[in-house]
Amino acid sequence: MGNDGGSIPKRRELVKEAARNPTITELKESRHEQQEYFWTTDPLSRKQLARPVVSDSSGKLYNKDSILEYLLPSDDVVGNSINKAEADKVLMGAVKNVKDVVEVKFEVEVDEGQKSGTRQEKWVCPITNRTLGAGVKAVYLVPCGHVFSEAAIKEIAEEKCLQCNESFAANDVIPILPTSADDISRLSLRMKTLKEKGLTHSLKKAPGGGKKRKKDTPKSDTNGEEEQPSGVKGINEAPISNTSTNETGNIKNAALASITSKVLKSEEARSKRRKVQTSENLKSLFTSSAERGSKSGYKNDFMSRGYAMGTHDKR
Repeated sequence: MGNDGGSIPKRRELVKEAARNPTITELKESRHEQQEYFWTTDPLSRKQLARPVVSDSSGKLYNKDSILEYLLPSDDVVGNSINKAEADKVLMGAVKNVKDVVEVKFEVEVDEGQKSGTRQEKWVCPITNRTLGAGVKAVYLVPCGHVFSEAAIKEIAEEKCLQCNESFAANDVIPILPTSADDISRLSLRMKTLKEKGLTHSLKKAPGGGKKRKKDTPKSDTNGEEEQPSGVKGINEAPISNTSTNETGNIKNAALASITSKVLKSEEARSKRRKVQTSENLKSLFTSSAERGSKSGYKNDFMSRGYAMGTHDKR
């Protein structure tokens, strides 16, 4: 080893450089590059963002035709350019219907290149005239979708869109491509609240969330008779005696109360007739005290009739 023109490596040259955490400057550069990519590129088709542009509840931007292609069945799409499996990872279940996105309306300025002669669109804030993109905090309003810089929205005293004059709530100001943990958690909480109310990101009713309950209909029993709803039970089943017409006072329906009152009265009259008839039948079986003291000389009731012999006149 040696005298061969080579060199002997030392220990510090053999040991690899220790891993280290990225610096703040490196983190900012990486975040800026990522923001610039998502401000200019559709993450589903990986094509350049071009109007019309839509956004989901998390503030991500997409080409509208890419979202429509994703929502359509695979058999109905001609020349499919979207991988559904990769798209599911990007969307993370945020888009299941067209109502889950809002069309974002940018104020556009056109830059005409003097050398190339091309026309390039530039998205700007209509209030501050500042170019919107990576490094600039921008927001849009739900449901109108107009885009402003965050600084301009904070200066608005009245919660109305400066473009269309439509009212909006403070919680419906959606940051575009948010990076702070507070914004991300607020958007997540907002969607949780909207789902509990049966609404989507666009503040429209969620599919299947506004179904009306069916009204109770009379059911028929095994004998073919209709069962009355729980609130009117007792009309077909006539109440038995010892009831008063005052019991119908709890029935709110006037027609129903009238019918019930008539049934109660008829049953009460029928019961009285039954009692009178019963007493007359019983009287016919027994003799009165006057009849017992008659000249016949024997009892005319059913207990002794036919067994006692009457007295005859002696000749």
